[in-house]
Amino acid sequence: MPSIISISGVNKTYASGFTALNNINLDIRRGEIFALLGPNGAGKTTLISIVCGIVNRTGGTVTVDGHDISSDYRAARSLIGLVPQELTVEAFETVRNAFAFSRGLFGKPANPAFIDKILKDLSLWDKRDAKIITLSGGMKRRVMIGKALAHEPKILFLDEPTAGVDVELRKDMWQMVRSLRDSGVTVILTTHYIEEAEEMADRVGVINHGEIVLVEEKTELMRKLGRKQMKLELREPISTVPAALNGYELDLSPEGTTLTYTYDNQAERPGVASLLGDLGKAGIQFRDLDTENSSLEEIFVNLVRKTQ
Repeated sequence: MPSIISISGVNKTYASGFTALNNINLDIRRGEIFALLGPNGAGKTTLISIVCGIVNRTGGTVTVDGHDISSDYRAARSLIGLVPQELTVEAFETVRNAFAFSRGLFGKPANPAFIDKILKDLSLWDKRDAKIITLSGGMKRRVMIGKALAHEPKILFLDEPTAGVDVELRKDMWQMVRSLRDSGVTVILTTHYIEEAEEMADRVGVINHGEIVLVEEKTELMRKLGRKQMKLELREPISTVPAALNGYELDLSPEGTTLTYTYDNQAERPGVASLLGDLGKAGIQFRDLDTENSSLEEIFVNLVRKTQ
């Protein structure tokens, strides 16, 4: 799939000498949901701010749908909608007028029908004429998303979009983001809620200490780096794991009734079928088994630890 954002050799070093980004190379595909994960201070917001024209890069190039963000900045920025972490709204403006004003800033003609659609999609229709100062924090977050969408951008940056948002609203926003992707909008998401990336992302990038650690399809990442566990509930308790099973990474529960087999998806280690056969040879029978995969959160934590 062709890239809509191309980032090549981007660096950011502040006057103090601190390097926030170091040789970032990243391509965002058209029409995908891309989750950028990283601990606090990793460089996520700095990278987004450079692409959006808020922060100047020290070196490297960035193009948005073929437009250089410096030499053709008007065209590049007109394609982008940004929802920052901070709640920055016009307190005494009405919701509808805030959306219409944001649309006008990009030179778009008035389109009341489109503004009404955003209000309904974001469950703000009942608050369309309310002053923003009267809204809850979650609703103000929705207003910010609506403002970013008002000029019909091809690319939407969501920087911690559900921070401080309740679980129900968070799920509503997930559905909205999927709908945007389905309509052709490219979505770049940074989040501390790993389940958010696991739920929505097509691809995942991990950044730490200003460097890209990896970029991978979410499903492939979980297949390659995830660990699986199989728990076997034994028919009869055993006191120790037989020596014949030493080739497996097995843990026996204290009461001797459950064996847990942990294995990497790509490790050169005997498989499940081999284990079950060797259990039979060792005279161990089981009544039930259950398997589970590592979550994206576990994979993320392990990756960050390796790059500390």
